[in-house]
Amino acid sequence: QVQLVESGGGLVQPGGSLRLSCAASGSFLRITTMGWYRQAPGKQRELVVTITRDGITNYVDSVKGRFTISRDNANNTIYLQMNSLKPEDTAVYFCNALIVRVVLPSAYWGQGTQVTVSS
Repeated sequence: QVQLVESGGGLVQPGGSLRLSCAASGSFLRITTMGWYRQAPGKQRELVVTITRDGITNYVDSVKGRFTISRDNANNTIYLQMNSLKPEDTAVYFCNALIVRVVLPSAYWGQGTQVTVSS
């Protein structure tokens, strides 16, 4: 079994900051790409940022310069530092990981954590 556990969501005022964490646990060989997606009410889930095992990142344009992803390979954990938050960042944020258990990677998802940006 593989599990992704997220933490760090909450309510913050516009311009504020939050830090999300996602830790992978269970039985697997390795994790390749990890990332964060978000889904706002009435909208499709969208990519926020991904990070490879080597630290190569890919951000959606709307968060560039405000969000920073980091990764701790030893602890199978990623973090998302979110600064200068805007109301349009309000969404449920999901952690995603491509995990190799036998040969090929499979996608796993966390349960999601709510981020609300409001005054």
